[in-house]
Amino acid sequence: MKTKNLDSLDRMPYFTIEAVKQLLEETSPDDGSIRTTIYRWAKAGHIIRLKKGVYMTRRFFEAHRSDEEFASMVSAILIPQSYLSLEYILQRNNILTDITYPITAVTLKQTRVFENKLGTFSYRNIKPALYHGFTFSEYSGIPIAQAPLAKALFDYLYLRKLPIYSANAGDNLAEKLRLNLDDLAAEDRSAFAGFVEHSQSEKMKRVLKNLKETVWQA
Repeated sequence: MKTKNLDSLDRMPYFTIEAVKQLLEETSPDDGSIRTTIYRWAKAGHIIRLKKGVYMTRRFFEAHRSDEEFASMVSAILIPQSYLSLEYILQRNNILTDITYPITAVTLKQTRVFENKLGTFSYRNIKPALYHGFTFSEYSGIPIAQAPLAKALFDYLYLRKLPIYSANAGDNLAEKLRLNLDDLAAEDRSAFAGFVEHSQSEKMKRVLKNLKETVWQA
């Protein structure tokens, strides 16, 4: 199989071994030959391995790597049943003081991390009752689910082990976590409170109370 066979894959955001089989159906190559070819393509830099059995052509990568939604698309490819949230969304909205580099998402599947040549993609498990509040967009035909700022903040605080702050009423949780929440828009504060109410989490009720007392004073 020659590299010219990659031409028809260059327009696809990703492909699998099964896609290569269908592409070469007329020549009927065996699985061993296909896997050997894919290995050689990857070693030569013609394709990039996203995860086991899932690849992207180098040409597609070079053509789209600078697009704003490229990394979001890759995250959706790795685990389709997930939505972008946590540090990734908070950083894009200038909420985090510290810079983080992984692409972060929430999923009903197990917590895990993928590392490939495109970056680090981290997924945190959340219970079904809290798997909501996200919206969909599309890039190169791939559906991308993303949390709004308020839900990303909720997920971040809900899933994070927080310092013991309740002993002192004056402790500023946002300051301890280095979160820039002073200028959070009123609609985002209201939406965050709505997610807390929906969750019925005692921990998150204490978090909301702390933020209202120390950061979002009326």
